[in-house]
Amino acid sequence: MSDATARLLLPYILAAQAQKHVTHNEALRRLDGLINLTVADRTRSAPPAGPAEGQAHLVAGGASGLWEGWSGDIAVWTDGAWLRLPAQPGWRLWVIDEDVMLVRVGPDWIPLDAVLGLVSRGASVTLAEGATGSTTGLGIIAATASGLSGTEVTTSLVLPANALILGVTARVTTAIAGATGFALGIAGEPALFGAGYAGDANTEVVGAISPRVVATPTPVIVTAEGGSFTGGALQLACHTLTLGAPT
Repeated sequence: MSDATARLLLPYILAAQAQKHVTHNEALRRLDGLINLTVADRTRSAPPAGPAEGQAHLVAGGASGLWEGWSGDIAVWTDGAWLRLPAQPGWRLWVIDEDVMLVRVGPDWIPLDAVLGLVSRGASVTLAEGATGSTTGLGIIAATASGLSGTEVTTSLVLPANALILGVTARVTTAIAGATGFALGIAGEPALFGAGYAGDANTEVVGAISPRVVATPTPVIVTAEGGSFTGGALQLACHTLTLGAPT
């Protein structure tokens, strides 16, 4: 009979064994590290100085020192020593400093959303990936325009080149002063994303357009209507569809 369990490698207490508590406590230490598995990070290839009891890390590639040969496994500091938990297929762990769940698939740790084919939330996400590495994705670029002044304001929101622009949205965060309303667009097309928007606080703008591509990065412009800007602020967002070539 083996001296450890097949799946979690928990040591058995053997017949006629002396100091059975040592083996029992070793099994408890391993279980304590494995149940609800979490790690502080996955970027370290060598042990940190002064670890706290129970501190755990997913060992990065090129492991060295006391972690040599542990790359891809979990290292837990317990009872004054590093305990190695050899990773097994299907294990799941939470990486605290990234707020991400990983799954062990073959020799790699892969984000849970990728394993399940889910679409994750983020400023830029991939919706589809082809066999050759080509991708289709969605993206949002955000910016703020504050202290509006004059008849026209060039904002820090820039339409990216070589992406399909689906539209620009906005919200008035500070009521616009001086002008009765505003338009959103780009140079030469000041109302591309709509005009006649009210300047009241919390006014919502959804400037959807037929998808188009700009050849060069192009700033979004806010144009005053019914006067000139003497104040106000907007939150802005550009919504894009991106295409990635085969790798």
